Amino acid sequence: MGAGQGEAGGRKYQRIADELKTAISAGEYGPGDRLPGENDLMAVHGVARMTVRQALAVLQGEGIAEARKGAGVFVRGFRPLRRRGIQRLAAEQWGAGRSVWSADVGEERELVVDQVSVAEEPVDARIAHVLGVEAGALVWVRRRRYALDGKPVMLAASHLPAGLVAGSAVTRPDPGSGGIYARLAELGHAPVHFREELRSRMPTPAEAKDLELPSGTPVILVSRTAFAAGGGAVEANEMVLDSASYILEYDFEA
Repeated sequence: MGAGQGEAGGRKYQRIADELKTAISAGEYGPGDRLPGENDLMAVHGVARMTVRQALAVLQGEGIAEARKGAGVFVRGFRPLRRRGIQRLAAEQWGAGRSVWSADVGEERELVVDQVSVAEEPVDARIAHVLGVEAGALVWVRRRRYALDGKPVMLAASHLPAGLVAGSAVTRPDPGSGGIYARLAELGHAPVHFREELRSRMPTPAEAKDLELPSGTPVILVSRTAFAAGGGAVEANEMVLDSASYILEYDFEA
């Protein structure tokens, strides 16, 4: 095949993908609807099966559609979460007994923790540097999986210095209203400053399984550090978000 033919084939599958995305945006295909099958798309566009499969793969890779074995390709039936990066960490949020992640959903939807584990674990060098402890030192680690409308959307692992939280409610599966930040405040280590770093990557096999991700869906890694008034870090939290399930919103004054 010559270069011109390859480029033409590439333009064809992208054009088909774009037309399908336009139809989905216009409401022609709603959440949960089956998209036209390979044979139908081949007939309508006069292209080979491989071109159609490449077009459908674009939609699956962007998290717009998902393949169901033996049934076809369907529009993902899921409304994304709007993660309000600043409002959710405000002291009036957790100080009033609300979880930080409740700021991401409206009253008509519920984000739930459907898996949780809490244990003392030796910390790796990277997290140890953030927390200001020796590599290999024991820290308390809270691992959670969050689900919305029955769909896993986020994995989170909070690391906290053992000397700050040992014997407190922070080490229990349910730390109580306001979450661990409210408990840290009661211990005299209220977070007063946060730093978040974001990057995108492909998930590990374990992450893809836990988040039930369609093939080709990337994740967003959010690394957050919470600092107390003295400047010391009181939590290092690493969150893995299904990129197709979230919109990240940051609203602040100029």
